[in-house]
Amino acid sequence: MIEVVVCWSAAARQVVEQVVRLPDGASLEDAVMAADVVHQWPEWQVGSTPGIWGRAADWRAPLRNGDRVELCRPLLVDPKVARRERFQRQGSRTAGLFARRRQGAKAGY
Repeated sequence: MIEVVVCWSAAARQVVEQVVRLPDGASLEDAVMAADVVHQWPEWQVGSTPGIWGRAADWRAPLRNGDRVELCRPLLVDPKVARRERFQRQGSRTAGLFARRRQGAKAGY
């Protein structure tokens, strides 16, 4: 028997983790079905891409003891678009790596 953790976030700042015991050679899909995610999180789409330890994985991927299966919500906004919009709102002087310099410091340090 192997023991894996299935975790998901149905809403922002809300993470649910469930430990599941499975037979050796179980797949990622077996872990999700054993955790009964569909009944606990009805809005979740079965067709979405799951992950193991933060990396995208196939539903048929075999699991090892101690793996962490992660189910993610779809992105609401593309991160590149959000960054551009945030930069436009903040302006060039208040955004970026060197925006807040110490008084008397050289530019770029």
